Amino acid sequence: MALMEHLPVEVIGNILSRLGAARDVVIASATCRKWREACRKHLHALSFNSSDWPVYRDITTSRLEILITQTIFQTTGLQGLSILMDDVEEFSASTVIAWLMYTRETLRQLFYNVRTTPNVNILDICGRQKLEMLVLAHNSITGVDPNYQRFPCLKSLSLSYVSISALDLNLLLTACPKIETLELVNPEIAMSDAQVTVELCSPTLNSIFVEAISLDKFILEADSLEFLHLKDCALELFELIGKGTLKHFKIDDVSVIHLDIGETVENLEIVDVSNFTIIWPKFYQMISRSSKLRRLRLWDVMFDDEDEIVDLETIAVCFPQLSHLSLSYDLRDGVLHYGLQGSSYLENVIVLELGWTVINDLFSLWVEGLLKRCPNLKKLVIHGLVSEAKSHEECHMLANFTSSIIRLSRKYMYVDVQFEYE
Repeated sequence: MALMEHLPVEVIGNILSRLGAARDVVIASATCRKWREACRKHLHALSFNSSDWPVYRDITTSRLEILITQTIFQTTGLQGLSILMDDVEEFSASTVIAWLMYTRETLRQLFYNVRTTPNVNILDICGRQKLEMLVLAHNSITGVDPNYQRFPCLKSLSLSYVSISALDLNLLLTACPKIETLELVNPEIAMSDAQVTVELCSPTLNSIFVEAISLDKFILEADSLEFLHLKDCALELFELIGKGTLKHFKIDDVSVIHLDIGETVENLEIVDVSNFTIIWPKFYQMISRSSKLRRLRLWDVMFDDEDEIVDLETIAVCFPQLSHLSLSYDLRDGVLHYGLQGSSYLENVIVLELGWTVINDLFSLWVEGLLKRCPNLKKLVIHGLVSEAKSHEECHMLANFTSSIIRLSRKYMYVDVQFEYE
């Protein structure tokens, strides 16, 4: 206790800021006068989250507004403010505006998920300030003016379940001259014509994550983009226009007719494709020049042509620096889509992840064939899907597979074998 009494008030402020949750901050600041002073003058972060404390959902909205107002107005220099009110009735717009107006000059990070009547225009209130991160959910954005609603310091923008037009979305990026990270989760894109087209342009954008979006065309022009992740999307066309800076490309459960990530993909280091139907010749042509590729994952991938085969020879020759390879086993009509043709070794592969959805006797032979082609392997991870109710034949097959892997483990004693079952 003596040591706590001698802590500088600034240090106490940092301790309270790390607590985050407003309820915990209020309780801790009641320790003594010095801690109350630290809360008033040196608290940097405060969070109100309805999932943290059930009381937020039990009390009336007006009472909750008073509690939040009293807590915020006792601080003088908040840099991070999080107000996430899921499953809470609508707040008064004037009250929420008061919170934002009071804190906006010092805020660096704002996490905002508050339903109000009428809608609060975050861009008008927080624009032209020092905000560096904005996470916005269940809100609407209209009439963006890049000259007035400008975010000169914003580096990270996340929009979830936000209603915005394609034009306003592009104008919003224009209003963020330093933006590096963009997340779009299930946005409601308002369009003026029948064709739903989004065109975004940002010379500074480094990373983009897009989830649950349905469009005819998505055209992204980003000269500095290094990370691209598409998830659970339905697109007719996706086109990336850039200068070959892309390093990490991930696509998961996406339906797209025409996919173009640019002609210059020499800097690609990670390709992760799952739950996706591909035309292998086109996809291979798109990534074949990625000689720097270190990680390749093809998981639950469907081939447009059932006779298409991805052989290890192609992977070994085109991606000599590959160190992490993940493949899911797929046997249809006797055709193994990841064949063992050729004789080239995957010299640099040290981690191998293999999986199945429907196991049969050929799986262990396929695993053994891959082990032989990876002479410097250090770790093997087997992924499997095990149903609750299994027939005698399935149990027998799983037992044979287990025995086969045990024999392989004895043969390749230097390889760490792990299992991950679902």
